[in-house]
Amino acid sequence: MALHVMDEANRCLQCKKPRCQEGCPIHTNIPQVIRLLKDGKLNDAGWMLFENNPLTTVCALVCNHENQCEGHCVRGIKDVPVHFSVIESYISTTYANQMVKGPAPSNGRKAAVIGAGPAGLTVAIILARKGYKVTIFDSRDKVGGVMRYGIPDFRLPDSVLDDMAYRHLELKGIQFRPNTYIGSAITIDDLFRDGYQSVFVGAGLWKPRRLNIRGESLGHVTYAINYLASPAAFRLGERIMVIGTGNSAMDCARTAIRHGARYVSCVNLTDTLTASQYETSYAKLEGVYFIYNKCTLEIREDGVILADSQVGEDGKIKPIPGTEKLYPCTGVIVAVSQGAESNLITTTKDIDTSKSGLLTVDADGHTSRPGVFAAGDAASGARTVVEAVANSKRVAEAMHEYMQSLPLPVTTDYPDAPVVEFTDAVAQAEQKP
Repeated sequence: MALHVMDEANRCLQCKKPRCQEGCPIHTNIPQVIRLLKDGKLNDAGWMLFENNPLTTVCALVCNHENQCEGHCVRGIKDVPVHFSVIESYISTTYANQMVKGPAPSNGRKAAVIGAGPAGLTVAIILARKGYKVTIFDSRDKVGGVMRYGIPDFRLPDSVLDDMAYRHLELKGIQFRPNTYIGSAITIDDLFRDGYQSVFVGAGLWKPRRLNIRGESLGHVTYAINYLASPAAFRLGERIMVIGTGNSAMDCARTAIRHGARYVSCVNLTDTLTASQYETSYAKLEGVYFIYNKCTLEIREDGVILADSQVGEDGKIKPIPGTEKLYPCTGVIVAVSQGAESNLITTTKDIDTSKSGLLTVDADGHTSRPGVFAAGDAASGARTVVEAVANSKRVAEAMHEYMQSLPLPVTTDYPDAPVVEFTDAVAQAEQKP
């Protein structure tokens, strides 16, 4: 491993205008990181990675490197690009073991983060570094959001997320309140009442997009976001058809193979796949079939009705009448994106959304309600992990600036209430009426 990492590091040309850094959504200083590694300063390189990107161990594994850092490497024009993903993964995972520093000195202020996905975690970590008391609320039982429940373990092991939670949350004093859906028993108004001076909304897109066709409610049908969260819970048989060809569809197809499926096909409306070449190549290598230029018309107990597709005069893709055929399968996974849940929005006053249900924000993440900020999927729709991190870094700074302009919060309505000693409380509890 070490030889391979250093071989890749030695291939870096140390360009004066690093195209790799320009191609990275979070603008990681790749040449400087590589220089530090080659100079034997691995911990300095690790510190630089984490300061710039709190989720660097994750991004090293799941980023679309072929279109970002590695896709912009000058060596890739005529040769093979420098595989910075390998270098970043080695440095970040090795340095992570050195991250044992405790919480920053408190500044007396609190911030709430809704959603423990990439956007929420980034905001929480940055604010904790500045001395804020941060509580993360999430409807799931563990942190990670779509990284844990939407990316298969073979691409992003849970151990990476567990270690990140320990290094960044437990050691930094960030509180995590699991299985708590904001917009139900607790609202954003309640958060402000309880002394949080700003609220960040980083809830993911957990509402599946529907095909709106006959058969979508049958027992052998599921949606990608539900399947990936718990694939072992489903019994879809040996022949599975995935509707869609994005990265999520590739994850579903490859996961199905690992859970016993013998024949897996992905259906695409056109002849161009939307998934990255990297993910598509792995799917093909593992035996996934692709069915091109087909519209999905109906799901039946014994299969799916598909028809040839064509682009109509209005520019929309439509089925060609008379080309309908039944494609047998035992299970169907619908993987055509997700949308936003509505409870959080409907229980919050004075907050604007777009027609698609996404929060309306400015460049720094301010919503229409003072003190409420948003980024990530909740504001911009489905994006990559690194894009969520990049946007959330900017929003965290805006939250910091906003909270610093406010007076310190009142933390209790009863500041003069005497403290009951534990022994007194026990004695009172044992008194007979």
